[in-house]
Amino acid sequence: MTLLTTVFAAIIATVVWYKGAPQSEMKVGTLCWMYWGASLMWLVDAIFEYAELGAEYFTPAPVDMLNDFYLGLSVAALGLIIWLVILLLKDPKGVVKAALFKKK
Repeated sequence: MTLLTTVFAAIIATVVWYKGAPQSEMKVGTLCWMYWGASLMWLVDAIFEYAELGAEYFTPAPVDMLNDFYLGLSVAALGLIIWLVILLLKDPKGVVKAALFKKK
């Protein structure tokens, strides 16, 4: 489930990135790289787990699936938080800078 969750997040981020491809104001490409990297990490984990468990890998217990889903959501949320911090630090539209140096 972690692999599926991060792959879906990567696909959604890639579609959003592709729709605004010429301009990269919102740094969505960074989010794509993070999600595809997480997907690759979970793919390698799945390959090694399949090598260890064999066919049992495809019949997980419901509790394990739920735990893996929560872990996948946590990874997706952490990716969004990191992307938000990068976006606020880079401040492509100058919103943070304008708010900090606003004269009263």
